[in-house]
Amino acid sequence: MSDRILEVKNLKKYFRTNRGTLHAVDDISFSIERGRTLGVVGESGCGKSTTGRCILRLTEPTSGEILFDGVDINKLPPREMRKKRREMQMIFQDPFSSLDPRKTVNQIIEEPIKANHMIEDRRERERRVLEIMETVGLAERLYSAYPHELDGGRRQRIGIARALAMNPNFIVCDEPVSALDVSIQAQILNLLKDLQEKMGLTYIFITHDLSVVNYFADDIAVMYLGQIVEKAPAEELFDNPCHPYTKALLSAIPVPEIGKKPQRILLRGEITSPVDPGEECRFAKRCGCASRECGRCSPKLREISAGHYVACHLYGDQEEK
Repeated sequence: MSDRILEVKNLKKYFRTNRGTLHAVDDISFSIERGRTLGVVGESGCGKSTTGRCILRLTEPTSGEILFDGVDINKLPPREMRKKRREMQMIFQDPFSSLDPRKTVNQIIEEPIKANHMIEDRRERERRVLEIMETVGLAERLYSAYPHELDGGRRQRIGIARALAMNPNFIVCDEPVSALDVSIQAQILNLLKDLQEKMGLTYIFITHDLSVVNYFADDIAVMYLGQIVEKAPAEELFDNPCHPYTKALLSAIPVPEIGKKPQRILLRGEITSPVDPGEECRFAKRCGCASRECGRCSPKLREISAGHYVACHLYGDQEEK
């Protein structure tokens, strides 16, 4: 069995609008090894969540390959995709709107078990639900509680429990802590790390919080207007950011040290429209390092050192990926 659980090749997702074709995800490629976490960061609207939904086929891709355990799930018929989805789950951003307010905690967690006919016996389902609740830190007394009776942290634990109900080995975490208080964020992140170690889970962790992704992810992909502009191991990316956009993002991280004020890189200029974008680099209008070449063609993702990929003409002498 390959060490790579997921390979994404030339994934595209376009939406038709009255103004033209919106390139939400535009020709991105990456892979993830088993048991590791890939953090996906970028500004709102850069295509992070759309990428996660396309990988699970909650949103149908326009084109590209999504190889999960060597199988291109884009080619699977609905019945086969339903079986495959048992291995691929998602934790949503808002722990309130993603839960059915009319169902109790046990009904929410057991719903995917019943829908997939995993456990037919009612008592066995109850036992499985209680086991999952204990795993994610939900007290047994909350078994019959409704989402509106709980705080944000417990609601998100329900979302995690629902994802774990299918015994998956791959989970897309779509900003799972952004709607929570800082102290609750730490609890949920630690829970996800513990579950990864115990169950061998593989994550895609989508977020706009660079401090969180630095703590949580093994590798980081930086997205800008539907494209990956830099990808590297987390430590390498923070120690040696190469793309001008990545440098600007990292400069915005607050430093909790009195008297230490890092130089902030302010991005000015017009944001390129994702609707029918041209061939030029999409970051060129905001980039202080832009050249004529940036206005002629978009750079390809290139490996500039072991495991470190950058899409920038500043590194154009390297071999293209």
